[in-house]
Amino acid sequence: MTNDKIQVIGIDVGGTAIKLGRFTADGTCLQSLTVAAPQPTTPEAVLAVIVDAIAQIDPNNQTVAIGVGTPGPSDAAGRIAKIAINLPGWLDVPLADWLETKTSKPTAIANDANCAGLGEAWLGAGRHFQNLILLTLGTGVGGAIILNGKLFVGHQGAAGELGLISFNPDGPICNSGNQGSLEQYACVNAIRRRTFKEPIELGFLAQQGDPAALTFWQQYGKDLGIGLTSLIYVLTPQAIVIGGGISGSFEFFSPAVKAEIEKRVQPLSRAGLQILPAELGNFAGIVGAAKLALQHYSRF
Repeated sequence: MTNDKIQVIGIDVGGTAIKLGRFTADGTCLQSLTVAAPQPTTPEAVLAVIVDAIAQIDPNNQTVAIGVGTPGPSDAAGRIAKIAINLPGWLDVPLADWLETKTSKPTAIANDANCAGLGEAWLGAGRHFQNLILLTLGTGVGGAIILNGKLFVGHQGAAGELGLISFNPDGPICNSGNQGSLEQYACVNAIRRRTFKEPIELGFLAQQGDPAALTFWQQYGKDLGIGLTSLIYVLTPQAIVIGGGISGSFEFFSPAVKAEIEKRVQPLSRAGLQILPAELGNFAGIVGAAKLALQHYSRF
């Protein structure tokens, strides 16, 4: 089969919705579909919904591989969902094996933030760079590392938890076991804790020129910039892509992010660095999962 004829399926598994897309090898989305996640979202119930949705999105069985993003780490081989945050019963689930048995298609799985990073690197804000990191600012702070055009997951598959780096050793306790992680200063709950407001409300107020909201976003950007400083010194990326729901206020916090990085990072370590808003939004996960499927298929 020639490359231009290859089709794959990208799947993004969430707690409330499961999104699927059928893609060609050049990134064209031929069809997309969103189905409700089963409640409770147990592994067996999710598998049944996915298999049914695959039949809907690929009725003529034209696809050759499947990629899946799950809300938690997978093993390094992309076979097992080690744990899925907020999904009951997800512990060492052999999801790739299950799907291969049901569909006879090679399947690979990855953390959903890693899929979003792959998506942005392939078709989004990171498409002009070989080395970049993605930070997703939302309920948690997720991350993905792309080195030399490839997703870096480490020897156990758990690398790229960028939101869990230490930020303030005396800060709030984090679910990870860390104390004062960057996530505890940059996630939705951190914003609520500091302002008693929702991020979307603070974004709206900033658009109206509200001084308190503008001041908050400036402090938020400063904190984020300090956190990113550590990552830049270690990885020297060409670009940092900022996604997730909070990135809707990128214009209000990004100047402070850039100012903090310029102040704290030596010029050689940040040469040419670009700080960019993500471009694919909620679509990033299925785009990246499709790229994962293509990469997995190319190994056969």
